[in-house]
Amino acid sequence: MLIRRAAVLGSPIEHSLSPVLHRAAYEALGLDDWRYERFEVDESALAEFVGSLGTEWAGLSLTMPLKEEALVLAAHCDPIALQTGAVNTLVPTESGWHGYNTDVHGVVAALQDAGVGTAATGRALVLGSGATARSVLAALAELGVLDVTLAVRKDARASTLAQANDHGMTTDVVSLTDAGVHAHGYDLVISTLPPGGADGFAGVASASPVRARTGTVWMDAVYAGWPTAFADSGEHTGARVVSGLEMLIHQAVRQVELMTGRVPPLNAVQQAGHAALAAREA
Repeated sequence: MLIRRAAVLGSPIEHSLSPVLHRAAYEALGLDDWRYERFEVDESALAEFVGSLGTEWAGLSLTMPLKEEALVLAAHCDPIALQTGAVNTLVPTESGWHGYNTDVHGVVAALQDAGVGTAATGRALVLGSGATARSVLAALAELGVLDVTLAVRKDARASTLAQANDHGMTTDVVSLTDAGVHAHGYDLVISTLPPGGADGFAGVASASPVRARTGTVWMDAVYAGWPTAFADSGEHTGARVVSGLEMLIHQAVRQVELMTGRVPPLNAVQQAGHAALAAREA
């Protein structure tokens, strides 16, 4: 039996739930001859690792810090990957690896599940301006949200501001701490920061007596250590809070489709993801 292989790469990688999600998808699809693993790979080792792979490989998932490096490595990229400057999926073709960004799909689907519809209006506050923030901007543009404030520690990345401009967005830049004071004035608040990165913001936002307006959604790209300080702050203001796990699940389903050519049942992947995270946090 020919075994088809796929894996998630990154550094650190031990925490990744991608193997759980992809394996659940394979099981639901009856793909007994597929295997999904994880490998610790940093930017300096990515090209050599990918170059060593044989024909049994059907795809790679890329997490931090490899999404920008994978863009350079790919022979071809889909428009969203080029627009965001980030590749989180590599699929082999006869002419080389094709790069995709399924994070945008993951953000859109997770926000839609939370009640954010297409052609949405309102204001969004995005914490951070890195690769994940660029995926969030693309998702917001797809949902029709074009009034965005970027909250950063120092300076917003020029590439992220340029992308926002390409989307036709009205964009402000504020300090991360100052943004916490006014967080309740936004319809969407999305943190793209690494674990702990939004804690200071969350403390400032929680101290405010102002409640979020009805229908406000907060999303944290982090899914480990849930609820995060950011999530607690969102709950405190009365917002609906979305875990990064939902984004991860939706983007993984899209990755499986790209790698296998088949669409796995969403509920099977969701159940596996939530069960694995609950067991990890217990």
